[in-house]
Amino acid sequence: MVRIKHIAIRTPDPEKTAAFYRDVFGLKEVGQARTGYYLSDGYINLAILKARDEGTTESPRDAAGYAGVHHFGFMVDDVDETCRKLDEAGARPMTNRTDTRHAPASGARSYYEIKYRGPDGQELDVTESGWITGEP
Repeated sequence: MVRIKHIAIRTPDPEKTAAFYRDVFGLKEVGQARTGYYLSDGYINLAILKARDEGTTESPRDAAGYAGVHHFGFMVDDVDETCRKLDEAGARPMTNRTDTRHAPASGARSYYEIKYRGPDGQELDVTESGWITGEP
């Protein structure tokens, strides 16, 4: 079975961004990238890479200062505790908390409880219940 194991984001300040994900979500630093850090929760590898200082025309992701990936989500044991850590780390909530038990089974807000904006403007979903996987 194919599974997602790696996500890479670019940021102007990889040290600050890596510290955010270590401090808030408890990710462990598992290696050094050429221009940043490799973090992991023990399953997914998250690369935090330095944005280019000078842009190229090859891809929008190669623009100077690009910080990218639209959003990603964390499944946590305690949403309230994670929200407290996010607030303390300076993340900004984008939505009010939703009770997914009362959300439509396939609606836009049926898989996460709350959405935050992280240190580089990244959108982060936070949930205790997880996302649809196609598995029973």
